[in-house]
Amino acid sequence: MAVENNKVTFAEPPADFDWAALEDDKKGLPGKEREAMEKAYEDTLSSISEKEVLMGTVVGMNKKEVVINIGYKSEGVVPLSEFRYKPDLAIGDRVEVYIEKQEDKTGQMIVSHKTARVHNAWGKVNHAMGTDEVITGYVKCRTKGGLIVDVFGIEAFLPGSQIDVKPIRDYDQYVGKNMEFKVVKINQEFKNVVVSHKALIEAELEAQKKQIIGGLEKGQVLEGTVKNITSYGVFVDLGGVDGLIHITDLSWGRVSHPEEVVKLDEKINVVILDFDDEKRRIALGLKQLSAHPWDALSADLNAGDKVKGKVMVITDYGAFVEVSPGVEGLLHVSEMSWSQHLRSPKDFLTEGQEIECMILNIDREERKMSLGMKQLTPDPWADIEFKYPVNSRHTAKVRNFTHFGIFAELEEGVDGLVHISDLSWTKRIKHPSEFCNVGDEIEVQVLEVDKDNRRLSLGHKQVEQNPWEVFAGTFTEGSVHEGTLVGRNGNNFIVALPYGVEGTVSTKHLRKADGTKANLEEKLPFKVLEFNGDARRIVLSHTRTFEEGDDSEELGGGRGGRARKAPATEGQSASLKSVNDKVEKSTLGDLSVLSDLKSAMENKERSGRTAPKADEEQAD
Repeated sequence: MAVENNKVTFAEPPADFDWAALEDDKKGLPGKEREAMEKAYEDTLSSISEKEVLMGTVVGMNKKEVVINIGYKSEGVVPLSEFRYKPDLAIGDRVEVYIEKQEDKTGQMIVSHKTARVHNAWGKVNHAMGTDEVITGYVKCRTKGGLIVDVFGIEAFLPGSQIDVKPIRDYDQYVGKNMEFKVVKINQEFKNVVVSHKALIEAELEAQKKQIIGGLEKGQVLEGTVKNITSYGVFVDLGGVDGLIHITDLSWGRVSHPEEVVKLDEKINVVILDFDDEKRRIALGLKQLSAHPWDALSADLNAGDKVKGKVMVITDYGAFVEVSPGVEGLLHVSEMSWSQHLRSPKDFLTEGQEIECMILNIDREERKMSLGMKQLTPDPWADIEFKYPVNSRHTAKVRNFTHFGIFAELEEGVDGLVHISDLSWTKRIKHPSEFCNVGDEIEVQVLEVDKDNRRLSLGHKQVEQNPWEVFAGTFTEGSVHEGTLVGRNGNNFIVALPYGVEGTVSTKHLRKADGTKANLEEKLPFKVLEFNGDARRIVLSHTRTFEEGDDSEELGGGRGGRARKAPATEGQSASLKSVNDKVEKSTLGDLSVLSDLKSAMENKERSGRTAPKADEEQAD
């Protein structure tokens, strides 16, 4: 047998070789001599056992197989694919093989190089981890989160984070390459191995980091490469050691995300702001390499000047407006409108909007600027006394309620207070929500103007004539009127009278003729015991309608012998009946009818005085 051109060839016997003579010669050998010859031949062969790992020599190769001599009577043949990890395999190389079977049916020995590697791999892997040995592996393919590496014939996992000290975005560039690793983790139960290439680099970089950090100085300018971008800043590789540029140190202007300023793998110049030798932390700055925008701001810019800017950020209390690259001013919500209502800045502005403002204050040392927007429009309070003079009437919009009244807006920036007592002549209102709703429009009359304090006092009931002037001649003491019990206030009950007027009656004056007590929602006749127009009070009694008594005693002895007013005349009763048919009990706007009632009553009285005089003249 001979090997030529990496091929195994067997020598042909001579044509005249006498095989029969050979056989006869063997037969003719003495037994002891033959045994000695066989023993000598067997001594030249290795003693092998199945399930054993042996070293062999590559004696032949072709495109598919590798022939390995292990010193046995037959060679082993191994598929070339088992040596994929070793592309430089050559004849004469020593390799290990696993004896799976000494002979098959054809007498061929079955061996495997791959099994032999796996058989010995765990011992080598455990030894490499224990001694921190650097091993070489073949990157087979990519997998989720990393790479699969062939190490000593077994598959190990290389996590993406352990490939290099810098983040790797393309794992495919390592597939098909041999790399050096350190074994960092072994799971004996599940036969898992984790390796790291980064560990080799870190050991080298640690010495470089000490050298680099040892030479750092605050204010030093270095060149670096953008290694990673996060929402809070940028990590820069300074040549073996990383530094962080916080988002606030990227630009003098406002930055929403670092990607607006830098890109991955971009080379930039940075300045050392601070560093910590022990924690290996380095704070870097980018904006510090350029002049501060406030230093470049025009010296001619002063308070009172108009400027244009862009709304950068809107907060609860206002908006920041960039009037020059990197120079921002605060536009407070109170400076957006002349209105005194508490409103959100988002009601006036949107982010990115271009607006015009006025500089209210500028502090170049503190680098602060306050802006105003309402100052670009006329102040509605400048001539308030001429636009809204006292006693003038206007239509206002209800903006909001308080427990003591209503704030009504006459125009943008001009509000007035309608006190709860100035809402109605006749109704006792506990809260303004009982009278109207926010957003309603109501008629008001200006009662008082305080220009210095920007305050207006308004009234709603004043737009109508005071009905109590009319009621004085209608609800005279001793007069009787129909009323309905509609509620209770302490020990007294409330009675709804004609024309939307309310009176009060005590419990003892609710006894009926049959001795029972009147109930709520019951309609009964009531006698007027007291009428007080100034206090807007009418005291009533149902019991007095069928009983005789001294009303003055019921009301208190302090009034002495005050005479009871006469009941309404026949003409007045007719007028009141007409008004009662037209006026709804609780409608405020219809009280203008009472003005007509008063006029009618006055005309009737004048007619009554004129007629007797004419009769006297005729008699004369």
